[in-house]
Amino acid sequence: MRVKVDPDLCEANGFCESIAADIFELGDEDVVQIADGPVPPGREIDVRAAVEQCPRAALRIVD
Repeated sequence: MRVKVDPDLCEANGFCESIAADIFELGDEDVVQIADGPVPPGREIDVRAAVEQCPRAALRIVD
């Protein structure tokens, strides 16, 4: 499982970072940065929660 961000939708609200700071980080240009590679086992539940709670629906899961 991987997660992608749509930079046109992202407003860097920080919900995702507050849920999974080891996966998401707010970048300098008001777009969240995502850790490279697949989501580690054991972090998938938090990543799914972050995707679901994104107020702009800027995140999506890619299998």
